[in-house]
Amino acid sequence: MTETRNDRLDPGGTTDAAPTVTLVSRIVIDAPIDDVWREITKTDEPQLAMFGAQMHRITLDAGSPIRMRTPDGAYTSVVGEILEVDPPVRFSHTMKFTGYDDPYCRVTYDLREIEGGVEFTLTSEGVPAGTKTHKAMARGGDFIAKTLKQILERGRPALATRAIYRMMALATPFITPKRSRSELWPMEATRG
Repeated sequence: MTETRNDRLDPGGTTDAAPTVTLVSRIVIDAPIDDVWREITKTDEPQLAMFGAQMHRITLDAGSPIRMRTPDGAYTSVVGEILEVDPPVRFSHTMKFTGYDDPYCRVTYDLREIEGGVEFTLTSEGVPAGTKTHKAMARGGDFIAKTLKQILERGRPALATRAIYRMMALATPFITPKRSRSELWPMEATRG
């Protein structure tokens, strides 16, 4: 389900940019497109497809900062800035894991109505090759797509996923680096 392409994200045209990869995860979800859109952009409850994190944003507009936080708000796992919003077909933002020193990359969610539901495509571009971010995103894309499908088709994630989330919630205060505490990642513009 994951497709990987090697590329160089080098807007300046030089050849010394660090190598990057593009990761693509795709799945068909038997649900209305508006339901899929809501699930990937909601802020009023945790996004179970996104490892149970809750999205915090000022607005759903390009330029708005975005944070993915634990449901209690204590820790921030991902920071970025919204780049593009085209309801209900495209949502794109920069992202960086707060626990890693890796640079920002771009994540795009594309939704397309097809026979049998919605084709959901998660594309991660400019992922720094060989980094912790690359490793996490290579595994995470398919997990997000499969879990999103389970939520929208069955009403909840699989039992194994729910068990993992419960263990993560119990372990978070003990294993999350201090640099991921939310007070270090306020809701202000993030250029990345």
